[in-house]
Amino acid sequence: MKKILTIIAAAALFTAAATAQISQADVDKAFKIVEDTEDTLAYHGDYSATVTLVVEKPGKPNENLQFKIFERTDDKLMTMVQLFPEADKGKGYLRNDDNIWSYDPISRKFTHTSIKEAIGDSDIKLDDVEQSKQKWRANYDVEAYEQGTLGKYPVHIITLKAKTSEPSYAKSKFYIRTDIPLVLKEEDFSGSDRLMRTILIPKYSKVPAGYVGTQILIRDELNKGEQTQQVISDLTFDTLPDKIFTKAYLEGLN
Repeated sequence: MKKILTIIAAAALFTAAATAQISQADVDKAFKIVEDTEDTLAYHGDYSATVTLVVEKPGKPNENLQFKIFERTDDKLMTMVQLFPEADKGKGYLRNDDNIWSYDPISRKFTHTSIKEAIGDSDIKLDDVEQSKQKWRANYDVEAYEQGTLGKYPVHIITLKAKTSEPSYAKSKFYIRTDIPLVLKEEDFSGSDRLMRTILIPKYSKVPAGYVGTQILIRDELNKGEQTQQVISDLTFDTLPDKIFTKAYLEGLN
């Protein structure tokens, strides 16, 4: 019994030492890198885009979803309208700061919802489309930082642990290019360190405002073979009318 207790105590000390290894310099560096990823992306101020999702599930035909997204990142305003399939046309989401509503055009009712809600039947959550530098330090602690490689790219490997209830996952690991701060891979974990989801971004396009991840693969690691492919198109950066970010706008589309 004494030997078992000694082993447990040693393991606890080892875990504590491993946790304490990250320096404040690495914490600051890690936060700076993830914040730089937001600056590198083209989504600043007002923008709109068409988001096409292809949902793949074993034994089922692929499901195609399409949305139009409007966002004013500086004010945390977002409107998302479903375009396809026809049966769900007009469904939408409206965000104003931390308040999020889903809209059903049939009942013409708004329901207060969470940023953790999945979009349609896909593996994408509403917080995946949020663009905000402030979300990192506000919602996460840096658990680990190292450098490595992913395919042909040298990368920063940054593990962030959620410290608020805002993130959809308890922990996320990001693989970010060292030459340009672009996320190539994200792994999301549960509180028990179980891998829940993997995101791969194999294709970026350069536009005047920055970079756009035009092809994104989101794999459900709990249900093998299930994944969602996201394709971005029709990206514009024109100033959007204020009325787009209102409930009346969604109601007026139907």
